Formats: sequence, structure tokens, C-alpha cells
Amino acid sequence: MLIMGSDFGIIQARYGTLDSNILSVTVSSLQWTEFALKEIMSSGGAEDDIPQGERKTVTDFCYLLDKSKQLFNGLRDLPQYGQKQWQSYFGRTFDVYTKLWKFQQQHRQVLDNRYGLKRWQIGEIASKIGQLYYHYYLRTSETSYLNEAFSFYSAIRQRSYYSQVNKEDRPELVVKKLRYYARFIVVCLLLNKMDVVKDLVKELSDEIEDYTHRFNTEDQVEWNLVLQEVAAFIEADPVMVLNDDNTIVITSNRLAETGAPLLEQGMIVGQLSLADALIIGNCNNQVKFSELTVDMFRMLQALEREPMNLASQMNKPGMQESADKPTRRENPHKYLLYKPTFSQLYTFLAASFKELPANSVLLIYLSATGVFPTGRADSEGPYDFGGVLTNSNRDIINGDAIHKRNQSHKEMHCLHPGDLYPFTRKPLFIIVDSSNSVAYKNFTNLFGQPLVCLLSPTAYPKALQDQSQRGSLFTLFLNNPLMAFLFVSGLSSMRRGLWEKCQEYLRKINRDIAQLLTHSRSIDQAFLQFFGDEFLRLLLTRFIFCSATMRMHKIFRETRNYPESYPQLPRDETVENPHLQKHILELASILDVRNVFLESTIDDY
Repeated sequence: MLIMGSDFGIIQARYGTLDSNILSVTVSSLQWTEFALKEIMSSGGAEDDIPQGERKTVTDFCYLLDKSKQLFNGLRDLPQYGQKQWQSYFGRTFDVYTKLWKFQQQHRQVLDNRYGLKRWQIGEIASKIGQLYYHYYLRTSETSYLNEAFSFYSAIRQRSYYSQVNKEDRPELVVKKLRYYARFIVVCLLLNKMDVVKDLVKELSDEIEDYTHRFNTEDQVEWNLVLQEVAAFIEADPVMVLNDDNTIVITSNRLAETGAPLLEQGMIVGQLSLADALIIGNCNNQVKFSELTVDMFRMLQALEREPMNLASQMNKPGMQESADKPTRRENPHKYLLYKPTFSQLYTFLAASFKELPANSVLLIYLSATGVFPTGRADSEGPYDFGGVLTNSNRDIINGDAIHKRNQSHKEMHCLHPGDLYPFTRKPLFIIVDSSNSVAYKNFTNLFGQPLVCLLSPTAYPKALQDQSQRGSLFTLFLNNPLMAFLFVSGLSSMRRGLWEKCQEYLRKINRDIAQLLTHSRSIDQAFLQFFGDEFLRLLLTRFIFCSATMRMHKIFRETRNYPESYPQLPRDETVENPHLQKHILELASILDVRNVFLESTIDDY
């Protein structure tokens, strides 16, 4: 059986036991169910023949079921931003579903006989629980809740709760089943369970075909689009890692225990920690699934630790915390914004800024189409260089560049560098992946707080441009630098043994980059103030590796092909350091692709 008590006990152990009286059932509160109850029970025999206990069982179940639906539907009315207002409501919803699940387990025979409980209804309850865990992950950024969502979705499939839906002539029930598959696929993608994803996609395809064959519905095109989107999402990675039997190795790009280079004793860095992140995706024509573009997907994983099973890191419900209880590892809280309007983006940004704790950092990641100014501006202020596109709630002309129509006005559907100035009152770490990323190079630090901008190339060599729909090369370097290195080297597959060898060498490169940064005498102190945080330290070392690789590559020869930063990094001590260049050539030699890189820059090394 699917045991729910221990799982929801984890929630209660963490956030406190909720009001146990909230679900107390009174006769007066159940009067509304009397008519329906009589109808339900009439098929099981005369009403007078039904024992009072069984009648109460069905009545209590109806109440719990209705209460759970009310609370679940109320979740959509909660504010999407802010980290505190929603917790008590989520807790009450979890509590109701705990009781509902246990109740149907304990009284299954009575509910089968007197209520006519069907397996798809049990599946719906389990599906709602999976959705709760998934949305809890979205609210907290705690990856362990993804594992919990997966366990419930997986149990629905293993127990075939929806297997009888296709026998009923009710298209709305089939749609419930299709939506369950789509949600399960999203969770599996986030957990990198690609083998399960491929099985689910095949099953979903069969279900859609059967659905459209049996019912003449108007949503056939939409469901086929879902299939196309997830298929493209799966194939977004440009390089495959293969086992000896040619099966694909699933690699994870979340922060592992040994992922970020360790700080050496004596390194002087800041004590800031990354607390909040806005991940914004607004690129035209980029592959996406469920309002998550490839770039957003890659960046959110770069800002998370490897998931842990909740049960392994938390005490059993009702137990007091022990002294040797493992410390829960915090991920930065994240907002995922797909094609937000300017007002939406600013609202979430203001909420993050307001709730940012002391000694913490706000990260803004922008993956968006560039907005360029036209004509010459009278001045060179923070609104004169364009920026990146925000959604205007109207059809956007295809293409990567959006130009303002009237030269005397600024583009209003655009996030200009000046729009971010108010938020530089607190430590701010900005990543811009756009064809107009250089607009943010003209930043001004008005308030003296730590501020760093990592900026993508504004153009790539023609040989790489056709890959933009599958995600940006710059973001790929920040998420999976070895895969990006293989891609620019012209490799599309690799054996697992060689991959692991290269990963180990890349860790050595990251350690050396960390030393270059901390030993530099001319580096801006803003970089070092962010270097104490593991996530930001890894992003900075990967950025330098990316920039150094592109500067050494034979086809990256234009200035616009290189990443830039604000403040500028000292090139001779970082991205053009001879020691780092030698490492890159050694990595290329391991892969037998040294011929695609320049060697003249280290002749004197």
C-alpha cells in the first residue's frame, strides 16, 4: 500500500503540528451531503439496512474529500511571491490530504461497497498529493520534495490507478490522466530520470492517440504540441555520454558535495550567501516544456544541490530533534518567470529584495531576446543602450532583435540596466544571456554594495548559431562546462570512462581558477565578496573557464564572441592567464581536439 502518514509527518515535524481540530466533523457541517449520500447508498441496498457506522464512514469521507478539494483549489489564490504568507495554508492542505488518504486506506471495503469508490478516484487523491509536493518544491526550492512528488506519481503508475479510465465514456476523465502524465514528466525531467521520461512519453503518446480517436475533441493539436515540446526538450543536450553497451549515461549538473572548489586556508573572501534568485526566460523560439525553457532549466539546476531523500535527513514524526541530526542543506529560494511582463518581473524582484536577509545576495538571471536602441542617443545613460525583452502580452515579431519604433522614446517592454539600479542597494549578482547583454556592461554602482554582472557573448560563430533553439552556449558553460567544451570542440558523444577522467581534470582547473582569483592583486573586490558562497564561486570559476576557452578557440575570433563582465576582470591574471591556457590545451589533448585551439598565446609559458 501507499503509506502517506510518515511522508506528511515530515512536513509536520518541520513546520510544527497543525490544528488537529480543523477537520473535526460535526453533524451540522455535513447536512449538505445528506441528499448525495442517500443517492450513493441507494445502490447498495435500502437506506435503513445500512449500519450507522458505515453511513458515518461514507459521510466522513465525503466531508474530507470536499474539504481537500476546497483547500487545493484555494492554493491558486495564494500570492505567487513572498515566502511566508503561504506556509500555514499549505500546511493545512497537507494535513487534510494526510487524513483523507489514511481514511480511504482504513475504510476501503466500506467505501467500495457503499460509496462506489473507484481506482481513478484514489489516483486523483494521490495525484493531488504529488502536485502538493511539487508546488512545495517550487515554493521552497528544496529538491528533496521532488523525490516525494516522484514517489506518489510513480505509485499511481505502478498501481494502475488510471487504467480503467479509458473504459468510461467521459473525456474529462481521460484529460485528468493526460495531465497526470504531463506533470509526472516535468518532475522526472527535474530529477534527470530520463529513462522514465522516455517511457512516459511513449505511454502519453499512446494515450493521446486513443483519446483523439475515441473523442472528437478540439484539444488534439494542443496535446500533440505537448509531445513535440517534451521530445525537443529531451534532445536539447548537444553531447551524449555513453556506457560500453551504448546506453546513455544520465549526468546531473546540480551542486554535489565536491562540486565547488574548496576555499584554501587563508583565502580572504566575503561571507555573503546566495539567498534568492530570479530565473527569467524570454527567448523567442527556444525549446521549452511546461513554461520552462532549456536555459531556465539549466540555470535552476546550477543553483540547486543534489536532492536528498527527506526521510534520510529528518527525524520520524513526533520525535524530538537529536543532537546528531544532519543539518539540512539550504538551496537559494528561486522564482521561475517564463515570459513575464515588466510589471510582473518588477513585482517579483521587489518581493525578493524586500525579503532578502542580511548578508545575503540576490541573483538575477536573464535569458532573453535583446532590445536594441535605434539612432544615436544624446547621452549615454542607463536607458540609452537598450536591454532585454519583457513580455508585452501581444504577438512578438519573430527574430532576435526588437527595435523601438519611435526614436524619441525608449522601448517600454524592456528591462533596461537603469531598471535594476534601485536594487543595487543590496548585494546583487546578475547574469545576462542575450544578444544585447553588453547593455549591462555600462552599469554604475551607485550605493557601494557588491555588484557583479556576467555577460554572454552577443554573437556566436556561424557554425554554432543554428543551435540557439536548444539553449544558449553561454548558459550551458555555466551549467555543464565539460559538455559545452565538447560541443565547441566538435564532439557529439563520449564514453563514460573518458567523461569521468575529464570531469576530474576540470575540477583541478576550477581549483586553479579559484586560486587565480583570490591571489590576484588587481581584481575588483566585488568578485571576492561573492566568492564565499559555493554556488556563486562555481558560477564565477565556470565563467572564467568559458571565457578562456572561447578566447583560445580558433573560430571565436571576434570581440563580440567573448563573454564580458562588470566590473572587468584582469585578463592577464584570469581569462588570458598562461597557466589556465595550458590547462585548457591539456584538456583538449585528453580529448584529442587540440587542433581546434590556438597555441600561440602560450608559446612563452
